[in-house]
Amino acid sequence: MLELIAKAGAESVDDVVDDTVVLPYALRQKSRQRVQLASGREAAILLAPGSHLHDGDRLHAADGTAVRVTAATEAVSTARTDEPLRFARACYHLGNRHVPLQIGAGWVRYQPDHVLDDMVRGLGLTVAPETVAFEPERGAYHGQSHGRAHSHSHAHGVADGHHH
Repeated sequence: MLELIAKAGAESVDDVVDDTVVLPYALRQKSRQRVQLASGREAAILLAPGSHLHDGDRLHAADGTAVRVTAATEAVSTARTDEPLRFARACYHLGNRHVPLQIGAGWVRYQPDHVLDDMVRGLGLTVAPETVAFEPERGAYHGQSHGRAHSHSHAHGVADGHHH
């Protein structure tokens, strides 16, 4: 079985890949799993704990094999509005619930949840089910080095600089 042990960021047009793995959002959050590549070949993803995959990332095996990660299409809720204040409020309330969000111009996308759909409709947005690739925001601390890991532990409250 092919062991994919290293991750590189999104590829450039000139980068060669040998195969592709198509994964929904939930599986792109797992650092260790067995997968089937587009070619039908079995592979094991064996990355460091806490590693997350994103559409366009490349995985590499010790033998030099390169595999492109592709976000699968999946069911999502997409909320839309042309009113910036309603949009900001919806994003705030969804984010306050630590919901993974994909944000575009006038739309916000999240995993389907009828309670969230009702909340967002109550804020004045239209909500529609869609089947698309879901690639949520990576977060404010993505790609930054702060000397310590960002934690969502709320036991320390304001003392650790984390406000809610």
